[in-house]
Amino acid sequence: MKLWLFGIYGIVGATAIAGERAIKRGLTDTTGLVSELPVFKGLDKYSPLDFEDFGGHDIRALDKNLYEELFSHWEDNQHFDYRILKQLKEDLEDIRAKKGTALNCGEGVLQELKPIEALENEGLTLEEIVSKIEKDILEFADDETVAVNVASTEPVIPFDEEIHGSLDGFERAIKENRKDIISASMIYAYVSLKNRIPFANFTPSVSSSLPALKELAERNNVPHAGNDGKTGETLVKTTLAPMFAYRNLKVLGWMGYNILGDLDGKVLSHEQNKRSKVESKDKVIGKILGYYPYTITEINYFPSLQDNKTAFDFIHYQGFLGAKMKFYFIWDAIDAIVASPLVLDIARFLNFAKKKGIKGVVKELSFFFKSPMDTDIYNTHKQFSDLKEWYEVLK
Repeated sequence: MKLWLFGIYGIVGATAIAGERAIKRGLTDTTGLVSELPVFKGLDKYSPLDFEDFGGHDIRALDKNLYEELFSHWEDNQHFDYRILKQLKEDLEDIRAKKGTALNCGEGVLQELKPIEALENEGLTLEEIVSKIEKDILEFADDETVAVNVASTEPVIPFDEEIHGSLDGFERAIKENRKDIISASMIYAYVSLKNRIPFANFTPSVSSSLPALKELAERNNVPHAGNDGKTGETLVKTTLAPMFAYRNLKVLGWMGYNILGDLDGKVLSHEQNKRSKVESKDKVIGKILGYYPYTITEINYFPSLQDNKTAFDFIHYQGFLGAKMKFYFIWDAIDAIVASPLVLDIARFLNFAKKKGIKGVVKELSFFFKSPMDTDIYNTHKQFSDLKEWYEVLK
């Protein structure tokens, strides 16, 4: 397999690559990888945990190689053993990002990740940007390449039926240079699916969830999945909320307060970029319970935490005889460590899906996402059961 990452120099993408190389060298084990669980035995016949090469696009630090950029992340976070990183220098320094796009990525990206090195800054049209990204990917890709978007969260772009609702409208907008209505995540998904490369959106950005791009995936017989990797507080929410439903306890209110640092925190400190992330995290409770209790979901930047994400949750619920009770939990995790193995998992399962002739949205991969496409199943237990059954039937 080969893996192309949009946002390759971000801490999640860079750590995913380092993790795969560390496993290959025998420097660590496969803890954290869902695809390595015994229930998925045999997956390596279709998608070995042995990636031939990595590549990707980014919009900053293009004068550096992947090792240099990951070392910068490590200096800020010390998120894994430095002895491992040091032994991976040779593996990582040959990997370099290609220049990507930051089109409609919002003020959070433009202000917090500057200096930005984006294709649109060269005065290129939308058609030329698409062509350049396509050229980069095709020079890298083979029949076993998967692409994953791990770039920063974009603001919500208002849906335009004429442009976003059909592939013809979307491609016409590219030719007409409609930079106001098409974002980077849409471009990345479009180029991948157009070239029959399985694609996953690990971010809350709209990406391949557009009807136009779903149409493209179906037409080209290529699988895709998303949106927004489920790695922390929402993972706990979607695992815990079913308990209240199973025991017929009424949730009256659920408050989730999230604090985080690093580049992700900086970007999400801007309301424009934060909105889509909050929506993704907030709706899961009602989807699971079948009713919508009072909810508060907050995300705030806390610089000293760096890549640690901490969530404080308060649940007010009602039980027998109308008694009101409370439940609290705190989630504290290193974001890149809980997120990066899932990138490898998703890539392996999408490559497997392609080999089995699956096309369009792979809703059985909803287990990995906060806002899974084309399904109303948000219950972690049910999602995992569906993933196992899907694999058993196809293998």
